[in-house]
Amino acid sequence: MSKTSQLDVLMSAATYWTARVMQEQGSRFFQAIGQALDAADVGNRRRIYQTWPEECWDFYQRGLLLMEREEENV
Repeated sequence: MSKTSQLDVLMSAATYWTARVMQEQGSRFFQAIGQALDAADVGNRRRIYQTWPEECWDFYQRGLLLMEREEENV
């Protein structure tokens, strides 16, 4: 998937799961980025995603897995 497509997916997705998995599984740095993402407006979300595209995509995919696991447990 191209970087532009990934950015489009990230921007259209809810931030909850990506931010949560960053805070739970990331280094201290990405825990802080997860908190910032959770509080960010649209412009700042885009900046975060554009600054760390590979990392944000990885955390987004981990967030999808976490969401699936939690939905199975409900």
